[in-house]
Amino acid sequence: MQLDPSFIWTAFWQIFRAIPTTLSITVVSVLLGFAIGTVTALVRLYRVPVLSQMASAYVTFIRGTPMLTHLLLIYFGLPMLIDGLAESFGWSFRSVSIPMIGFAYISFSITAGAYMSEVVRAGMQAVDRGQVEAAHSVGMTSFQALRRISFPQALAAALPNLANSVIGMLHGSTLAFAVSVVDINAQAQIVASTNWKFFEAYLAAALIFWGLTALIERAAALIEKRVGAYNRGGVA
Repeated sequence: MQLDPSFIWTAFWQIFRAIPTTLSITVVSVLLGFAIGTVTALVRLYRVPVLSQMASAYVTFIRGTPMLTHLLLIYFGLPMLIDGLAESFGWSFRSVSIPMIGFAYISFSITAGAYMSEVVRAGMQAVDRGQVEAAHSVGMTSFQALRRISFPQALAAALPNLANSVIGMLHGSTLAFAVSVVDINAQAQIVASTNWKFFEAYLAAALIFWGLTALIERAAALIEKRVGAYNRGGVA
């Protein structure tokens, strides 16, 4: 078997069309996961009765099981739940109406939520407790202190780990092929199956992932630099 450089270029452009699918899975799962993770982290930090125990169990279970398992549980379990409820309450909506990518959105958002909750929680714990007490002393409520003092500083401290989470979800999006979603890796397999040049196709896919990862790292570095300038008082 010999390497075919020309096919790498051909495969690159054929795989390129799958980038929007991969990015949509990444962006949706990161945004929803961040929202889930923030709520979960706050519930655990403020020790909300019952909810904090549920949040801890959720984080422990998700972090202790593979991402692919989450996807398959959602893919097979959610239709059973939806169709069962639809039959009980007479709903017209059925699980067949859910697009395949919808299962990926739900599953990966739940996965991202557990990991991001730990990132947010670590960032919150890095904020000096004395600043919150000082905010209370000048008349701020707990919510105001959280919104104006704790949370912005926690996000600044958590930026590197948040960037790593985004990259992790980008790479994890390749698992969506398990439920017939054609992402970058899946498109590479489809392209390669036409002439069995799998090495060249997957090399092209790897280059695309490398480029996307580099863009995320660059964006994260710019945001960190900007936030650092604000913290030093260097930006008006």
